Amino acid sequence: MWGPSHCCLILCLWACLDALPVAVDKTKVSPPVEELEPPKSQDTGLHYDRYLKEVIDFLEKDPHFREKLHNTDMEDIKLGKLAKELDFVSHHVRTKLDELKRQEVNRLRTLIKAKQDMDGDKGMTVDHQALLKQFEHLNNMNPHTFEVDDLDRLIKSATNDLENFDKERHEEFKNYEMMKEHERREHLKTLDEEMRIKEEQHYEEMKKKHADHPKINHPGSQDQLKEVWEESDGLDPNEFDPKTFFKLHDSNGDGYFDEQELEALFTKELEKIYDPTREEDDMLEMEEDRLRMREHVMNEIDTNKDRLVSLGEFITATDKKEFLEPDGWETLDQNPVYTEEEMRQFEEHLVREEQDLNLKTNDLQKQREELEKQQEQLNANKMELQRAVEHMERLKTQKTEIPGEAKVPSAVEMLPGDSQPLSQGHQQDLPAHF
Repeated sequence: MWGPSHCCLILCLWACLDALPVAVDKTKVSPPVEELEPPKSQDTGLHYDRYLKEVIDFLEKDPHFREKLHNTDMEDIKLGKLAKELDFVSHHVRTKLDELKRQEVNRLRTLIKAKQDMDGDKGMTVDHQALLKQFEHLNNMNPHTFEVDDLDRLIKSATNDLENFDKERHEEFKNYEMMKEHERREHLKTLDEEMRIKEEQHYEEMKKKHADHPKINHPGSQDQLKEVWEESDGLDPNEFDPKTFFKLHDSNGDGYFDEQELEALFTKELEKIYDPTREEDDMLEMEEDRLRMREHVMNEIDTNKDRLVSLGEFITATDKKEFLEPDGWETLDQNPVYTEEEMRQFEEHLVREEQDLNLKTNDLQKQREELEKQQEQLNANKMELQRAVEHMERLKTQKTEIPGEAKVPSAVEMLPGDSQPLSQGHQQDLPAHF
């Protein structure tokens, strides 16, 4: 579990994690090695989420580091001053951090190797720079020990990545919406005029049904929070008390509203707009609206921009005019996420991608045909070589073979000047030589 003593570090890293009650103080106890177990908490969305959480958890168990964490402000943490305190943590914590780093390096190497193999099989060029970015949160030149530079890199990487996390989510959602519209338009092109008119009418009807919902309260306003107070908490709206409300919905009791706790407050508003059983409602759009609400409240209330809302920040916000008399709130159906110009550029991009894919497909087909021709030629050459070897073997056998019935005549069977052998009778008439 995560304790309030590492709250400054969580502020820096903007991680949304469980917390221990404030009264718990582990600084007086140095935990034995066997008690060092990884924490169980919510996913930050980073590809090194588990590594990040385990490193912070084990560092928090060190009394010296825990004390420094209490006395270091967020800016100093971001500047790397806290990372230098790593040299003073206990030996067993450093040993565990070394082990965590080796595991993380091995994990990344395995993933990158798999990625390279997959891209190679698909005939794609490997983007080595993109692969190396996977290592930015640690020093991969030293894969064995966890040093000050590793902690400094981890803090800065997490701060930067979490800072851009929402931006990337918005961009992914925009692409999702444009792809959905693109596929709808392409489907219309395949229909005859009568069916196309029906499809367009159905589409407009669904849009109207989705837009027909009760008024949405401004996120973070008194009206919105009072509705939660009454319907979720079962309390009298006339007795709404900001401090009590904060304590009721600070679910982990750490004295802050984190991003998940804030987003939970908007569920009632979102249920007015979205229903998973209705055809016209898209649950991915609901999550985008939830994200927009949370970002808006953070911008209004989170004065120190640490992505956490303290009780003090919350109480201060409830005294503002915007809390008591808020402006209206536009949902996604009233505030589209892309323009027609962006849609046009998106479709042009799809066309270019399709053309590139077709070119690559044609190139691969030509390469395949060429390889098949080369293989046929190799097979023909192989057969020709095999026939030549067989022919040479036959000639060799014929030259070394001696016929069994052939007889070589002796000298006495031959007359001088005559190449014909004498008959047996004439051989007996020849005089003997002594």
